[in-house]
Amino acid sequence: MITTTPFHPRLSELNSQGLYTHWQGQLSALRYTHAPKHEYFAVRNAVGVFDTSPLYKYRITGPDAERLLSGALVRDIRTCRPGQAQYTAWCDDRGYVMHDGVAFRHSPDDFLLTAGRPALSWFQELATAMRVELEDVTGAYGMLAVQGPRSRAVLAALMPEAESLAYFDHLPAKVAGTAVTLSRTGYTGDLGFELTVEADSAVAVLDAVLEAGAPHSIRPFGEEALMTLRIEAGLPLVDVEWHDARLAMSDADCVTPRELGFGWMLRGVRDGSRRFVGSEAIRRELVDGTSRWATTGIVVDEADWDRIHREVGLFPPKSEHPLPYESMLLDDDRAEIGYCTSFVYSPVLQRHIGIARVRPDLAAAGTELRLELAIAHHNTTVRVATSPMPFFDPPRKKG
Repeated sequence: MITTTPFHPRLSELNSQGLYTHWQGQLSALRYTHAPKHEYFAVRNAVGVFDTSPLYKYRITGPDAERLLSGALVRDIRTCRPGQAQYTAWCDDRGYVMHDGVAFRHSPDDFLLTAGRPALSWFQELATAMRVELEDVTGAYGMLAVQGPRSRAVLAALMPEAESLAYFDHLPAKVAGTAVTLSRTGYTGDLGFELTVEADSAVAVLDAVLEAGAPHSIRPFGEEALMTLRIEAGLPLVDVEWHDARLAMSDADCVTPRELGFGWMLRGVRDGSRRFVGSEAIRRELVDGTSRWATTGIVVDEADWDRIHREVGLFPPKSEHPLPYESMLLDDDRAEIGYCTSFVYSPVLQRHIGIARVRPDLAAAGTELRLELAIAHHNTTVRVATSPMPFFDPPRKKG
């Protein structure tokens, strides 16, 4: 059965298109107006709100809560103090990524973990014989992302705490007399916050945010705008950059944290000082250098992009809609050396960019490759170069 989020009664009134997708059984707006680019620029130039309520939310409490999470998560949760959050992932026994999410630590033995796909039963199995309680509180709370350069000004008018909240920190606050958790998190690569609120009070909190944001031209944005924003931020997406290792049909659809670009999460794995599900397989990968892929950004040679289109009488497209399929990456000898998982024209950078997986020896920034395209019913290639990510990384994001 398809359900709606706690914010839907108000956000549906602002949706002139009535276009929705299904996000884990809940309606999620594709866009609110005829042009998702308007919503995109609202986030990059002012402030936008996005309904992240369909994320699964698991409350993990008890004396062994930290023990459970430190043995399950790729990133070391022991380094996360109360009032902080961590972006993290978890793997199967072979070291392949299953899911990612954000762990919010409220106290030494009280955590909230978000996940894009259901994962409760897996954590429950790991928690056998531990002094820990796991509760699915997904339907009990709404989550609202408030993102963009004016997001701090909007929320500071409602909560003074927003003015000084540090990147990936969170704290309790009140909006319209309602208790919320305010966090400096988001999925846009910009200055941004998220509000977690009990479902019954969600509309009242949203109304207060929209009223405070009116002088700043606040507007809701949907998944189409979000996809461009997250690619610019170099942020991976499940079922696009990787597939749940438990559901993948073959190892070709599986990826390790190192291959996915999460090597920065692996502190203490190489020397065996930290163990979690899959860590031994990952340690062998690191020690033996057996990574099949490296994740990198790619940027298109725009002059070459123009040439290959104009030579067949086409106007060179600049679409902010990501390609819905993978594209092969080739070397100058036309040998396949990787593939591009996400590709889009960035309006703010004014160039085509992508998230790609290449052979590790070709991942150094500035390596010239070719991206395969079909133009006028004919396969051709365009010159690209590898690039560090994120592509868009303004100082205000963490400042």
